[in-house]
Amino acid sequence: MHLDQLSEFNLPLDNPVLKFLLILLIILLAPIALNRLKIPPLLGLIIAGAIVGPKGLNWIERDSSIILSGTAGMLYIMFLAGLEIDLADFRKNSKKSIVFGMYTFLIPMILGMITGLYILNFGMLTSILLASMFASHTLIAYPMISKMGIAKNKAVNITVGGTLITDTLALLVLAIVVGATQGEVNTIFWTKLVVSLTVFTCIILFVLPLIARWFLKKYEDNVSQYVFCLVLVFLGAALAELAGVEPIIGAFLVGLAVNPLISHASPLMNRIEFVGNAIFIPFFLIGVGMLVDFTVFINGWEAISVAIVMTVVATLAKYLAALATQKTYGFSKDERRIIFGLSNAQAAATLAAVTVGYKIILGTDENGEPIRLLSEYVLNGTIIMILVTCTIASLEAQKGAKRIAFADLPLDEDASEEVQERILIPVRNQETSDELIHLSIMLKSPQKQSNLYALSIINSELEDANAEMKAQKTLNQASKTAGATDHFLYELLRYDTNVEHGISGVIHENKITDLVLGLHEQTKMDDSFLGNLTEGLLSKCNTTTFIYKPHQPFDTHKRHLVFIPPYAEKELGFPFWLVKVWNIARNSGARMIFYASDETREYLSDILQKHPIRVDFRPFPEWDELGNLNILLKPDDNLIMVLSRKGEASYHPRLERVPQLINFWLKNHSFILIYPNQPKAGGMPVMDMMHGSLIGPIERLDWIGRTVASLLKRK
Repeated sequence: MHLDQLSEFNLPLDNPVLKFLLILLIILLAPIALNRLKIPPLLGLIIAGAIVGPKGLNWIERDSSIILSGTAGMLYIMFLAGLEIDLADFRKNSKKSIVFGMYTFLIPMILGMITGLYILNFGMLTSILLASMFASHTLIAYPMISKMGIAKNKAVNITVGGTLITDTLALLVLAIVVGATQGEVNTIFWTKLVVSLTVFTCIILFVLPLIARWFLKKYEDNVSQYVFCLVLVFLGAALAELAGVEPIIGAFLVGLAVNPLISHASPLMNRIEFVGNAIFIPFFLIGVGMLVDFTVFINGWEAISVAIVMTVVATLAKYLAALATQKTYGFSKDERRIIFGLSNAQAAATLAAVTVGYKIILGTDENGEPIRLLSEYVLNGTIIMILVTCTIASLEAQKGAKRIAFADLPLDEDASEEVQERILIPVRNQETSDELIHLSIMLKSPQKQSNLYALSIINSELEDANAEMKAQKTLNQASKTAGATDHFLYELLRYDTNVEHGISGVIHENKITDLVLGLHEQTKMDDSFLGNLTEGLLSKCNTTTFIYKPHQPFDTHKRHLVFIPPYAEKELGFPFWLVKVWNIARNSGARMIFYASDETREYLSDILQKHPIRVDFRPFPEWDELGNLNILLKPDDNLIMVLSRKGEASYHPRLERVPQLINFWLKNHSFILIYPNQPKAGGMPVMDMMHGSLIGPIERLDWIGRTVASLLKRK
């Protein structure tokens, strides 16, 4: 590009370099500047878009590039909402989501129709369409809620679920009104609509997950996986349009469909959130701001009065729906603010409805001017309504989210009782280190970012000049893998003539709580299954140890089968490995199948009440039946076997043969062997660590519950 081209400053900007530069400056500086005024960043982007848009300073035209990027951002918000939702809570609270969805649909519909018919004096079809605009909403504040770490709050979960219901119903009303203006609301219309929606839903929820699982298992390239997700989002949006509904419904359902395949701790999830929050969603918010027309305030009172009425009715209706939900389910005031903040913003579906309504011409007046289903006053009023409702929604959501996030912080006195979590991953080569790092991230508590240690040991007696360079390269790759998920990893390079001694030393020096090892590869006929190194570490180190053999990417597992030997709950290490299994369920969203005795199940059920996950219980099989594990496992299952050291309460001689049986039968499955942390003097009952006295079953249940709660409260 020549210098004279860059020197052209025609307004609106037509130079793509300058236009993109200005947008990036807005994305960078608007949130920073308005943050000083306590204005939410997303609201800053909307205001900035209004200022530089065609109705403001006219620096940037709302052309096809802005519309394309904005459409991608609109779909991205809905996709993220479906992707980040806790499916276990979503299923558990589905009835509550339905109730909220009907509240936030029916109340605005009733108030909207009354307003249209008796205050604004509109016709019946116009009033119905206007009411549907009030009923729909866009999760504008969701990215902000997610950043504050409360996306899994029950109120958020219910609101997101209710959004799918009310937006679907509102957009169906739009389709029906359009059909009525064209005289097509008949039996054929309803049959076509029902069939198309059914086929569309089945394709999204049942076919796309199969394709996604196959792709993510076969192709592990980071770029390919991310582009594949974008393809799914726009494919879902296109299928929604073919089915007769708006594309945002398709994007949300795609998020729900692939939710089990993209864990919240995975690099892919990190990339999806990063690109969306950095580029696509800001473009959408700026594009919404560009729709604001300041001239409506000087073109007469009719436009202003319509805008005021629409804004007041929409806000009041959504507040009443949030209040009704709060009273029905006993939510706090801050949770009501979250519900109201998420559901009050009018944008995506509202824009779709007003655009369609404005384009529908019912006839002409005496002067030959077109009579539109939604007039220009309603169009301008809608833009003002979008700006005001997004402002109110952002402020309310931010206020409620801050208070909830602050309330979830541990008290100082509790913090001192927390067990520090330090996970060590000895790495040998780049091929195996990635899977071990990924498993470690799945095991760790979600909110701890700096407790991962990667270790590479160099034999100081060997004269390989490239050994240190190779070891450092492996550690750098491990750091890169962890960094892709926003986790910091300590790199440890150690010289030692004995690898076992080196790992043991690092465990003691750094107070390691968990050790993650790859499965030993047998190279000799007389090799043991675990290998001399692993067996030596198990005998010398008292830390909880996980031995992992990956067969497929961890996120593509449908279920995790957890076998817990009888009396495992009597051991001191029980709550510590159990928390790690719980973290797998929380981080991945996959179903856990616990095979446990009735006594162990009592402890698990107590924890489950306070920390729910997707789980089923099955009786622990007879020891002779453990050789038939291959019968219990299905494709894409992962086996988690809890073992025990000799002399401990859950030890049984048959456990010695379990690793070999697993290796023999499970050639096409991943598995994790867990050796719990145990006191050196084996066989002792759980002891009160404060007073050193023996405790009974009730006290033990309380101790386990308190220990697990302390570890899980980092959620």
